[in-house]
Amino acid sequence: MFLDRDGVVVEEVDYLRRPSQLKLIPGAAEAIVRLRRAGFLVVVVSNQSGIARGYFTLGDLRKIHAKLRAELKARGARLDAIYFCPHHPEAGARVDCACRKPKIGMLLEAKKRFKIDFKKSFLVGDASADMGAARKAGVAAILVSTGYAGKDGKNKMAKPDARVKDLGAAADWILAR
Repeated sequence: MFLDRDGVVVEEVDYLRRPSQLKLIPGAAEAIVRLRRAGFLVVVVSNQSGIARGYFTLGDLRKIHAKLRAELKARGARLDAIYFCPHHPEAGARVDCACRKPKIGMLLEAKKRFKIDFKKSFLVGDASADMGAARKAGVAAILVSTGYAGKDGKNKMAKPDARVKDLGAAADWILAR
């Protein structure tokens, strides 16, 4: 189970820069608990170009992720891993990397580490880059209405397999299959 972070697990705030800004989306922790109980690994894959843009540092991001893990743990949920892309092709060092979604470098890294079968995997996201990454990796794509709700308009060719209200509804859809 691949999850985008902002707009799926935590509220979208346009460059989450400080731990104090982090707020879980209602029901997200419970959905993660249900997915893990069903036997899924839960891996976050998140573009974090705010680092390349100079909006926050890698140290800030580590603190944000520590708070995310603590908030989830307090609700009985746990992530298996968090992967992030700090690059941007037009900001900072202008890196055209293999990890920034819709590219699939983060997913491939997780696949190698955990021996993940993409044919049995899902990616839940709120943006077209998420849907594009899912398509390129050959995993099922689920678009949530939280966050950007796919309205960023950057990749109209990346159609989701399902459109659902939030991560809880995505878990319902996945577990029904």
